[in-house]
Amino acid sequence: MAAKFQTFLILLAVLAGTALVARRFNIAPAILLMLTGVGLAFVPGMPPVELPPELVLLMVLPPLIYSASVAMSWREFRNNLRPIVLLAVGAVIFTAALVATATHYLIGLPWTIGFLLGAIVAPPDVVAPLAIARRLNLPRRLVVILEGEGLANDATALILYRFALAAITVGHFSLPLAAGEFSLIVAGEIAFGIGVGWLSLRARKWSRDPQVELTLSLITPYVSYWLPEHVGGSGVIATVACGLYVSWNGPLLISASTRLQGIFFWDLIIYLIEGLLFLLTGFQMRALYEKSKAFPLDDILVATAVVLAIIVIARFVWLYPATYLPRIFSKSLRERDPSPPWQWPFVLAFTGVRGAVSLAAALALPFTLPDGDAFPYRDLILFVAFGVIFVTLIGVGLTLPPVVRWLGVAEAGRNEHVAEHEAEIAARRQALDAALKSLDALTAEKDVSDEVMRLLRARHDIRVNQLPDSLDPGHHDVSAAGTALTRDLIAAERKFIHDLLRDGQITDETRRRIERDLDLEEASLANREYRGVPL
Repeated sequence: MAAKFQTFLILLAVLAGTALVARRFNIAPAILLMLTGVGLAFVPGMPPVELPPELVLLMVLPPLIYSASVAMSWREFRNNLRPIVLLAVGAVIFTAALVATATHYLIGLPWTIGFLLGAIVAPPDVVAPLAIARRLNLPRRLVVILEGEGLANDATALILYRFALAAITVGHFSLPLAAGEFSLIVAGEIAFGIGVGWLSLRARKWSRDPQVELTLSLITPYVSYWLPEHVGGSGVIATVACGLYVSWNGPLLISASTRLQGIFFWDLIIYLIEGLLFLLTGFQMRALYEKSKAFPLDDILVATAVVLAIIVIARFVWLYPATYLPRIFSKSLRERDPSPPWQWPFVLAFTGVRGAVSLAAALALPFTLPDGDAFPYRDLILFVAFGVIFVTLIGVGLTLPPVVRWLGVAEAGRNEHVAEHEAEIAARRQALDAALKSLDALTAEKDVSDEVMRLLRARHDIRVNQLPDSLDPGHHDVSAAGTALTRDLIAAERKFIHDLLRDGQITDETRRRIERDLDLEEASLANREYRGVPL
């Protein structure tokens, strides 16, 4: 136990150090973490670190999916439901079918094994593509579609995976029965996920205790995931539905203190999970290398190359017709949602990184069939899954930035960013105007002294004056200078409070209360900064 805890601490230290190096050299952390895991796996004396499949599928995947769902806008998800479903369901099934066909005719794999391998490698990862794409100022819609696809496609893939696994172990498969079961699973999980989200929000509202609320929020994704998974579903759709419900209905039911603590809590949890997941994925190279000694290397390389080529081609072949054909045949869709430039589907097709879910599904394959025979092609499936993950993560991670620059897609994203911040400033002003009208109405109903009124109006005027008049460079420079000076003033106040504490003039409890106000003000400054807006 002590040795395992020491290994865990080493992994945390490596995670922090690798993140610093990634930031220093402006490399996507996921790439560097996986390469670091591969390198550490072969360090003499380093104990082998296994990645149990149940750890990924039952412990890691629920909070990742739930957190991403809560962070996503239900309105944007609904408005982009058609392309998300086409990718999360259509593209996954299409890719799995092409992989099965190619591996059957080019490599000689049985159809059932080919479909099983296709289900494992078909879904792009929910974490890595977004971590890379968000750094590139992509248009908001592309990010939403990638995020929505990453949330939902694991459900399609895991259901296909179970159908294929059942066909191999039992020996028969019925397409009509599988299609009906798939529809039943989707409908049931959506209803269950919404129910869990509703119950979670009501329980959190009744508790009115940030610690209890955060505990309930941590339990929620596991409740929504484990029960459907236990009865034969995927759990993914239920968790996505739960997260989207909480995202849409939570703002008016979750207290401010819980929200402030929850942001830090969930950011830390997801940061550690994602980082350790990429590290542990890299560590699997050592175990695979040991197994590969008893397996023909040519077979591994050929199979990996074939599957890689198929999943890349399949995504491009699927995306362009899925983008433009519906608009050709539907005038109303064409008028409501004009065709995007060809560069947009190209970016979506190019961003097809496979991740730890694919590896976990491969690792979860049984070693033997019910009759005691070895599970056919298990090691080959495992090698191909890891090879696909490694090549797509490194390849896409390193080539996507120049591809985006070459296509000129980031310019549209920068323009959206400016427009979004202008809308934010307008919304803040309108909200302050509404608050001022509310103040006038409240003071007319209650007996409020002139001094209190002056204080409230002064607070209102200060908040109004903090907003920039526009985002042009001149106003931007003034706002940045004011923010920098305000930080200096906060630092001076913080130092003075520390001196008072050191001299014994105030208690630690007093210092903490004052420091919390200063921390909130400094965090508010960061939240209102417009330095990131490309002008």
